[in-house]
Amino acid sequence: MTTDDAPVLTVSQAAQLAGMHPQTLRQYDRLGLVTPRRTVGRGRRYSRRDVARLLEVQRLAQGEGINLAGIKRIMDLEQHVTVLEHRLAELLTILTEREQADERVFAAATTGDVVAVPRGRRVRRSELRVEVDQHHPAPGALVLWRPSPRRDR
Repeated sequence: MTTDDAPVLTVSQAAQLAGMHPQTLRQYDRLGLVTPRRTVGRGRRYSRRDVARLLEVQRLAQGEGINLAGIKRIMDLEQHVTVLEHRLAELLTILTEREQADERVFAAATTGDVVAVPRGRRVRRSELRVEVDQHHPAPGALVLWRPSPRRDR
């Protein structure tokens, strides 16, 4: 947890930083515009990120003239977009890794070991010789092959 997320501010402290009345913060909490963490005694504790969110609510309400229901919808959609962007980044990483894995070509060495070969390069049998340690023989290897899709169909 970063220091921006640490729930350390009381209602009055957060209200002062946001330039609002403490009752306004309580109302925003009830509406779900900001969700402070709670202490064991159920007291509200705000983080600096919560204060930034309060300032954004204030900007949208006063500067843009948007009502609180509209602000809640906007903020919910922004949060949803953020989640989707993170998920997209994860999926792009997975896709890139898979594409890189598909670029690898393997061949069986004379000992039966599987070795990676640069794509587009022909390899002679003599180049596939692998030195075998007589004291620690390599275990058997399983070679998987996936044929390329036929293009002449």
